[in-house]
Amino acid sequence: MRLVDSHCHLHSTDYDDGQESVLERARAAGVDRVVCVGTDLEDSKLAVKFAAEHEGVFATIGAHPHDVRDNDKSAEKLEDIDQLLGLKTPKTVAVGEIGLDYHFKPYSREAQIQLFERQLQIARELDLPIVFHVREAYEDFWPVVDNFKGIRGVLHSFSDGLAALNEGLKRGFYIGINGIVTYRKTPEQAEAFANIPLEKMMLETDAPYLTPSSLHGTVNEPANVGLVFEWAAKHFANMSPADVANTTTKNTEELFNLNARERGFSKSTRKHA
Repeated sequence: MRLVDSHCHLHSTDYDDGQESVLERARAAGVDRVVCVGTDLEDSKLAVKFAAEHEGVFATIGAHPHDVRDNDKSAEKLEDIDQLLGLKTPKTVAVGEIGLDYHFKPYSREAQIQLFERQLQIARELDLPIVFHVREAYEDFWPVVDNFKGIRGVLHSFSDGLAALNEGLKRGFYIGINGIVTYRKTPEQAEAFANIPLEKMMLETDAPYLTPSSLHGTVNEPANVGLVFEWAAKHFANMSPADVANTTTKNTEELFNLNARERGFSKSTRKHA
């Protein structure tokens, strides 16, 4: 069975035995593709470079909502964000992770929304799907995305309730699950997780963060997406594990257009060989 880690930060993580060893372990575990997610301009450049240098690795470009902490920085950040347009390569598969996060204070609601809206525009200009990061901000999130008709994407690291799940599904978004599904859950989270349809589910690790509970205390890595898959396979007990693996992999391939991106990258490297 083949799996995809649809969201990790391998490109910017200093693993004790190196990133190459982490990729080898992922492939040995059946995880043959990983998506390295950008969190600001410089991190996105690093993700794009890392993807170009490694088979089966793809990149996203974007600025996390924490990239602006106050209104004074918003204009400066927006100027930087316009440079994201130049980072599209054959292995750039999405704009993200972008969105709204009101968990940590202080934060500027206005600056976050402004940054988010500009990056939604960039996603439309580049015709790329979006990796959404939303925490304690759905009340603002839905009206903003509804102003950008036709966008497509995934709600990364989903851990909210049934109402948010249904709103996301109503808009056609995929739902990204990771090690959080293996933790002790609130009744609201448990209800939402129980109602994620397989045809809209994507598997991720968010490595090096959110290590599954059975490996608590260790640094997360893409190979551990298999533990998220094990949860999903038990959740869909009426289906074969192979069907669950194939469907979640297909969902990621289709949203991010991975097969075409891979072919495009191979053609571009042959041209310059």
